Amino acid sequence: MKSYKLYAVICVCLSLFFIQCQEEDFDDKPIYQDQCNDGIKNGDETGIDCGGSNCPPCEVANVFDGDFFLKDQMGRPGVNMVFNSPEYRDSLNVVLPAQQNAIFKDIFKQRLMAMDSTYTTNVLGLDADQMAGIFAADVLWVAAEGPTEYYGTAIMTGRNIAEDVMDANLLWIFGGPNGTKNNDDPLLISDGVDTNDAPFLNEFPYLPLPFE
Repeated sequence: MKSYKLYAVICVCLSLFFIQCQEEDFDDKPIYQDQCNDGIKNGDETGIDCGGSNCPPCEVANVFDGDFFLKDQMGRPGVNMVFNSPEYRDSLNVVLPAQQNAIFKDIFKQRLMAMDSTYTTNVLGLDADQMAGIFAADVLWVAAEGPTEYYGTAIMTGRNIAEDVMDANLLWIFGGPNGTKNNDDPLLISDGVDTNDAPFLNEFPYLPLPFE
């Protein structure tokens, strides 16, 4: 009986000792918690148990897995409507860009010369064959570096939303080598629309709101 009481006293003393040590050891110190394996998104994680400053990077899903079919496209505004023959306009929308030049270049060149039989070169220094080759691959180029402009200090490195792309296209078609041809009567190097009919937004999607 005395042995049992002594054992109980020793256990109580040890318990008090460990409790006191735990309280003292963690005063003003953060308690470690493995956030990267707790099954929840916490801390500065960007996903569940991944990303952020402490956890391994989150895996990025490959959105290009599977089969894809081209249904429609529009690179440079108005190109398909202006340069392509009506019976081939739907076809351009479903042909891969890498194949468009070989299929549509001659059609585009014929249309270009039909619109201006005196075309030699344009303000970009491109002859009819070169210009048709650029337009036939109906994709909007984007420069990895430098300014993004359709026609300005840079040429076709992208497009600012407020740029007058139609005026640029008309200038390249009808403006001649100096950009001054067809600048009087008739005026063919501009569509006469200088500004948008509604202000652009300052945040995504940037396009003006629709009219109600």
